[in-house]
Amino acid sequence: MTLRLNSEIELQALKARMRGNKGGPVSLGPSEAPRKSKYNAVITEALGIKFHSKKESRYFLELVCRQKMGEVLYFLRQVPIRLPGNTKYIVDFVEFHADGSVHYVDTKGCRTAAFIKNKKQVEALYPISIKEV
Repeated sequence: MTLRLNSEIELQALKARMRGNKGGPVSLGPSEAPRKSKYNAVITEALGIKFHSKKESRYFLELVCRQKMGEVLYFLRQVPIRLPGNTKYIVDFVEFHADGSVHYVDTKGCRTAAFIKNKKQVEALYPISIKEV
């Protein structure tokens, strides 16, 4: 196999990828621009935590406010639920309310076929229902 590089920039980019970019900044060509998300989700940061979408970060901030008001005692983020076939479904938030109830919440911008299938499977196997926001 022959590798053909057309410029010094491509060579630097290849070296950076091979060493995990631990050697410092490397100027990358236009073909190395950050890729867009498949569903146009934008990675967002809120209170020092990175989220996969703006919607997820807004819901997190809402949960923090509801926790300060006393409506929500505490909540967990990115909770995995095991499914048959060595797969797992990750629910975005599990909320524990002051009245003793537990809510499973997923923030979705686009309902994919895989999401619908996995959600149905989780709800069939476990005594929970997942709320979509």
